[in-house]
Amino acid sequence: MSRLTSRFLVDLLLRRAEAAGGFAAVLAAGDERAGNILVQCRDRSAAGPLLERRFTPGGDYIWDAVGPEDPANSQAQSAYVERRRRADPDLWVIELDIADAPRLVAEWGALA
Repeated sequence: MSRLTSRFLVDLLLRRAEAAGGFAAVLAAGDERAGNILVQCRDRSAAGPLLERRFTPGGDYIWDAVGPEDPANSQAQSAYVERRRRADPDLWVIELDIADAPRLVAEWGALA
């Protein structure tokens, strides 16, 4: 069974956010086919969690909260994202600004 490409999944998230009345933007483009995806959640510009799509040993994908414990600490979040980008240049970084962004990510993640 073939997997959907990272680019396809990112484009899908952008369209779903727009359709739901939110905003989504690519802050950093990663590998088109297999780059990991990190979503920076916001709600009306208020900082929310960082969610990363991870591959499990069972062959599935899950979404984990990553980064600093306090999502309101924007400096710590930015530093975390920069460290991740230096360590993984194939990483996609998406900003999602919509009410209950983690729920939208979970719904979108269930499609893939």
